[in-house]
Amino acid sequence: MSTKVLFGFHAITIRLKTAPQSVIEIHVDTGRRDQRMRQFAERATAAGAKLVDSSDTQLQKMCGTHRHQGVVARVQPVALSHSLDDTLDELDSVGGNPLLLVLDGITDPHNLGACLRVADGAGAHAVIAPKDHAVGVNATVSKVASGAAETVPYFMVTNLARTLNELKDRNIRVIGTSDTATKSIYDIDLSGPVALVLGAEGAGMRQLTGKTCDELVSIPMRGAVESLNVSVASGVCLYEALRQRDGKT
Repeated sequence: MSTKVLFGFHAITIRLKTAPQSVIEIHVDTGRRDQRMRQFAERATAAGAKLVDSSDTQLQKMCGTHRHQGVVARVQPVALSHSLDDTLDELDSVGGNPLLLVLDGITDPHNLGACLRVADGAGAHAVIAPKDHAVGVNATVSKVASGAAETVPYFMVTNLARTLNELKDRNIRVIGTSDTATKSIYDIDLSGPVALVLGAEGAGMRQLTGKTCDELVSIPMRGAVESLNVSVASGVCLYEALRQRDGKT
C-alpha cells in the first residue's frame, strides 16, 4: 500500500487520535526540544508510534517545505468513504440532513486546506471538487487543514455538472454563490438538504456550474473589496446553514 506524508503538530496529532494504527513512523527534529515537542513526543509514544530522530534538512526533503514545525509522519492512507454515493446512502439510512460544500476550480492547496477545516467545523458531510482544474489532498493541504483532511471526505468527480444534477435527483438543493446575484445568502432557507457551490476567488464558478445550480446567492459586501477568499466565503455560507439548522435566530 502506498504511503503519504503528514506534517505539523495538528495534522499528525489528529491522525494519532483517529487512526493511530495507520502511523508508520514520525520523524522529529533533533534540534527542537521545547515543551510542545516534548508533549507531542509523549503523546505519540503513548499512542504506540515509532519516533525517528531527523535533521531539519531531512524533514524538509520529506515534506517539501520548511513549515513542518519539526514533525513529519509517514502514514498509510485512511479511507473516509469509498464514494459520494456511499456517503449519501449512509446519511439516508439514518435520516441525515446532507450539508455539502462544492468547490469549483480551487487549485491553491492552502485554500483547499482552509476550506476543509471550515467544513469540519461546520459539520459538513463532504467536500466535492472536479478532477480537472482542482488540487487534491497533499501534505500542504493536510497541514493547513489542521486534521480536517483526516475527518472530512473529499471527493473529486469527473463531471461536476452531472454530479450536481445527481444531487438534485436526491432532493438536495444546489445553491451557488455569485457576486452578481440579487438574493443574499441570508435570504434563503438552508435548513434542508443543501449543497453550497463556491468558485475560485476572482474567476468564480464556471458558467456551466452556475447554470446547473438551483439558485444563485451573494454574500453582502459593505467595504471596498469586491470578494472574499474562498475559504472565508465557505465559512460564511456553511455557518449560516449551521445557524439555521440549529434553529437559532
